[in-house]
Amino acid sequence: MSLLPENLERYQKFLSFMLKYWNSDLLNETTSHAMEEETARNFSDYEQTPEELVEDLKKMGPTYVKLGQLLSTRPDLLPDRYLQALASLQDDLPPIPYEEVEEIVEHEIGTKISKAFNSFDEEPLASASIGQVHKAELRSGKTVAVKVQRPGIRKKFLDDLNTLEEVAALAVKHTQVGKQYGFKDVLSELKRIMLQELDYLREANNLINLGTNLKEYRRLIVPQPIPDYTTSKVLTMEYVKGTKITSVNPLKKTETDYTPLVDELVEAYLKQIVADGFVHADPHPGNIHLLENDKIALIDLGMVAKFSRKMQEHLLRLLLALSKNDGEEIADILLDMSERQLDASEKEFRRQISIMVEDSRNTTAKDMQTGKLLIQMNRSAAKNGIHLPVDVNILGKILLNMDQIIAFLAPEYDLREAVKNYMKKLMQNKMVKELAPEELFSVLLESKNLIGHLPERVNKITENLANNDFKIVIDAIDEKRFTDGFQKVANRITLGLIIAAMIIGAAMLMSVPSAFMIFGYPGLAIIFFLLAAMGGIYLSYTILFRDE
Repeated sequence: MSLLPENLERYQKFLSFMLKYWNSDLLNETTSHAMEEETARNFSDYEQTPEELVEDLKKMGPTYVKLGQLLSTRPDLLPDRYLQALASLQDDLPPIPYEEVEEIVEHEIGTKISKAFNSFDEEPLASASIGQVHKAELRSGKTVAVKVQRPGIRKKFLDDLNTLEEVAALAVKHTQVGKQYGFKDVLSELKRIMLQELDYLREANNLINLGTNLKEYRRLIVPQPIPDYTTSKVLTMEYVKGTKITSVNPLKKTETDYTPLVDELVEAYLKQIVADGFVHADPHPGNIHLLENDKIALIDLGMVAKFSRKMQEHLLRLLLALSKNDGEEIADILLDMSERQLDASEKEFRRQISIMVEDSRNTTAKDMQTGKLLIQMNRSAAKNGIHLPVDVNILGKILLNMDQIIAFLAPEYDLREAVKNYMKKLMQNKMVKELAPEELFSVLLESKNLIGHLPERVNKITENLANNDFKIVIDAIDEKRFTDGFQKVANRITLGLIIAAMIIGAAMLMSVPSAFMIFGYPGLAIIFFLLAAMGGIYLSYTILFRDE
């Protein structure tokens, strides 16, 4: 680790943070009991509250805010309440001076602001870690939001990450905790996420893809980018006027039934997860805005999750099992998705899952249980030597944020019943799709190929049976390794017999007079003794240190 003058401030900031938390109850509990249930300890017993941790990360800077958001998907590292606080972690930094904003925009779009826009508000609508948003009007009269990346933010992120990577490398090298919790893997994932968020062209593509996927939902709006005014550091998109969804006026909440809106929001996210495999992965209240016409806008698509086709099927089955409160089926699905250590305890894992599911039965949105339940299951899996894929953590974080939004808009909403209804609808659509002419034609072609090759294959099987050439190959053991083991045993026994014979022969030669003497003893006998000793030492060495 090189302590250059320009790095001292970063190291000082990091060390100040670590000095505060190093000997705290929170860190001690995390490192020793992070994967245990939180029944043995009360939330208020920790010196640092979740809110204090969130504020400290904000003070550390944007890199640490993003790190906190990433840690919210690691139930093996932190207690539930801290995970919930970190999942909703949002940054709010001082705005960039307008002169710098003007310079960045003009450099990126290649023309003066006065030529590109009828108006461009100097005061930002919002200011976050990576950039800030300004309201503007295009020459066409269209109102837009222009997101401008902070100057030098990429270098700042990478410098902070380098500091963290150096510290993580030392932790992994010198501490068991560093190895156990994979600090380097956490930072690699953080680096990947942050580099994606720093590319506004990628975010523009995400907006287009999500808008296309959700076009059937009339109550949901995904602001679309304006390509001619979008670069890697400037993102111009449609302007939507709304408020953070958790800032809705309480009076309006009592006067308006938001259940149909919540239904559509839930269905849209389920579609993203199990049908599209392309998900808005950061749906915290700051990124979900309620518009004046009682529609919802999904904004800030810097962070998206992509699920493979196979993972979509796993998650579909998992959500369906959750909606039925079927603990046994949930455990089966999670085990199908997981990797297991040699000492994994499946029986205990199944027992814990059944208890969790039973305890959460008949809960409503105001209890905010679904996301929390998945996080608890992940912790139980880790505790029992079962490693679930990161996709389950991502799903848990998405549902944790969705729980918060749904609980605010419709406290009595039954999320599991909504999941069950959507799954029925999805399965019906899949069956209809599979009955489409093109799908039936594909099945007919496969059947034709099978029938066409069937007589030839039956002839080959019967011919081999008649000629006694039919063989069944069973790949049960490694025959070569097995026979090599026997050969090694035989070689060792033979060498041991030779050494024993040499020792007996040397002892008999001791009594035979000889003119050839070594150390006052018959020379031939001494040579046999030495050869026997070297053979014995070699045999002992290979048995103790080289045998597998």
